[in-house]
Amino acid sequence: MSSAKSVLVIDDDEAFVAALEAFLVSRGYRVITAEDGEAGIQAAKTHRPDLVVVDMMMPRKSGFLVLDALKQDRKTAVKIVMITANEGSRHRAYAELLGADAYLRKPFAMDQFYATINELCPPTL
Repeated sequence: MSSAKSVLVIDDDEAFVAALEAFLVSRGYRVITAEDGEAGIQAAKTHRPDLVVVDMMMPRKSGFLVLDALKQDRKTAVKIVMITANEGSRHRAYAELLGADAYLRKPFAMDQFYATINELCPPTL
């Protein structure tokens, strides 16, 4: 079994998920993906990732509901990065209130994304 840190990426944009997955794998992370909030919660419970990256706007369960469910579940106790194309500052405040460890607005530079991921979940060397 790999000792690489695992990142669960939950987003309904397949191309975006593929880009994040390739980027993270190239930096030594193991990546799990889910296409909607419901699948993301299940994946988090099954795989126990070290970090979750979740989009705010998704089908079946929004990123807010995923964030709340994972932060309330003491068994998952995971760091969570909320990502969104939404510009509203109220959304950021709500994500932080629910326990988001970081918040990034799309589009973001990959070096900014990596700095955030690396700070919350440094890769295993």
